[in-house]
Amino acid sequence: MSYSIHADTKLGKLKLKVRDLDRSVKFYTDVIGFKVLGREGNVAQLTVDGNNVFLELEQIPDAILVPERSATGLYHFAILVPTREQLGITLRKLAESGIRIGQGDHLVSEALYLSDPDLNGIEIYCDRPRSEWRTDEAGNIEMGTEAVDIQGLLALAGDKPWTGLPADTILGHIHLHVDHLATAKAFYCDVLGFDLVADMSRRMGANFVSAGGYHHHIGMNIWAGAGAPRPPENGTGLAYYTIVLPSAEQLQTTLDRLGKVGIPVSEHAGYWLVQDPAGNSVRLSAAGN
Repeated sequence: MSYSIHADTKLGKLKLKVRDLDRSVKFYTDVIGFKVLGREGNVAQLTVDGNNVFLELEQIPDAILVPERSATGLYHFAILVPTREQLGITLRKLAESGIRIGQGDHLVSEALYLSDPDLNGIEIYCDRPRSEWRTDEAGNIEMGTEAVDIQGLLALAGDKPWTGLPADTILGHIHLHVDHLATAKAFYCDVLGFDLVADMSRRMGANFVSAGGYHHHIGMNIWAGAGAPRPPENGTGLAYYTIVLPSAEQLQTTLDRLGKVGIPVSEHAGYWLVQDPAGNSVRLSAAGN
């Protein structure tokens, strides 16, 4: 029987490397709706609930802008808002801010897409109820891309005030550029234990994996090209993201599985650090740390 990571596994804090911290903080607060929790030197910590860090931004000396779809790393990180009304309010705010927006109804969710000033991809989305999700004959969760009901979202928003991201907003998923789908799938599924919930490797060069039957916590694609290079150390983009296990015991299980296959991890205060086969840095921690 194959191993599955604990169903209550979630995603936690992520960190992005940027060229201009003032510009990025202004964008993420004034346009996206985060609040500044702390700032020191070339690092700013952003929050939605006033207590926990959701997103950390670091200005990198002599930073190089990494062009889209040119290297492994971040494709987008996905901000999950709690209600469709909130997604409509967000849509209105983005439009008022003059932000170029993409959109997609993925059957399991409705999503808006944009990029920050350093071309870091952002998705802001709202889930449909799980009772409405469907699976195909192979057991894959059915996801597609159809047109979002923009007018319906704006009608829900009406003239309700925009007050930033609600306190119960979370990092719903992260989507990564990898160099090889097979090795990425082996790491995330065979070692860490995420379940493959949508195999789109042949159709679109992507796979989607999750814990607990979610439509996906991690997406991986080869849209930067099979064998894509890693970004430069001083390149903009993803510094790391965090996988949060529900307990210290579950974290230890994950560390043991990594150790058995010889994947190196390093211990730090409150977390362990590992790299996936494409060089994306992943923090592993236990809930409450």
